Amino acid sequence: MLGFLFNQRECKELGYVLRKELDEMLFDLKDHRLETEVRKAIESRYKVVFRMYARLASPKDLSRYARNQNY
Repeated sequence: MLGFLFNQRECKELGYVLRKELDEMLFDLKDHRLETEVRKAIESRYKVVFRMYARLASPKDLSRYARNQNY
């Protein structure tokens, strides 16, 4: 396990980067032309990035990126 200390500005920047990454992955997951292996890789990465974002975001902000199990 690794630990990081961030100041407030760095936390905001990290949150911004994670939100943009989540947006991109959601956009890619909506594209049904992608192969199954690629979609599974994106889904796996999405889970990791989502958990990272969950440590910084408020529940209201986090609900925007919560995915349904029916995807």
